[in-house]
Amino acid sequence: MTNIVLLNNVDHADLTVAIGHGPEFGDAVNQTLVFPTEWEEAQREYPILFRRGGDGRFQSVVLLGFERDENLFLGDGVWDGRYVPALHQRGPFSIGLQASEDGAEAEPMIHVDLDHPRIGGAQAQAVFLPHGGNSPYLDAMSGVLRRIHAGVLIANPMFEAFEAHDLIQPIALEVTLSETKRYTLDGFLTIDAERLGALEGPALHSLHQRGFLQAAFWAVSSLANVARLIDRKSRRSPLP
Repeated sequence: MTNIVLLNNVDHADLTVAIGHGPEFGDAVNQTLVFPTEWEEAQREYPILFRRGGDGRFQSVVLLGFERDENLFLGDGVWDGRYVPALHQRGPFSIGLQASEDGAEAEPMIHVDLDHPRIGGAQAQAVFLPHGGNSPYLDAMSGVLRRIHAGVLIANPMFEAFEAHDLIQPIALEVTLSETKRYTLDGFLTIDAERLGALEGPALHSLHQRGFLQAAFWAVSSLANVARLIDRKSRRSPLP
């Protein structure tokens, strides 16, 4: 259940939000959505893969583990990574379009889910200052939400451009930990590195001008993190 309302410093003057990470906050997942606006940070830590959403459109995800509900970056109340995906930073906050009374175009406004498990609890951060201004925590969350909102807007045009240049291909990851422990991860897609490297002329210029070329290279380079993920798995579950 959710109870999402428009955030304001009158009704929510004493609102606090728990920080930290754990299964109770929905962090125990083996993959999570990321947006193009966070690929630069994400590609340094996680493999970035593509999949099709329920509407048939492409989405990007980062791989966090090999088994169901396995997040190899999740420790004792912390996320052990240099970058935490935005959806796991934002907590109970989201962007909603709020229509103005004068009929002007709806503006994105911060909303809060008052039934979210992060509301209140131990190690909680204040959302507003005593005099009503935004706390540093809320300012940080505003930045996270802006990144998500911008990422949602750019995702479809970016993937359409990748498709137009035939850059997206299926990928099946075969992960072998031992003679008896193997994982096959299918249903994912990625950027075809050879086709990307062969681009030239107008195609190359078009992707570069729109800011999509660098993103494509980030997606390709991120696949090297599969080996690092295997190392994490081996350290957490030593094999005989």
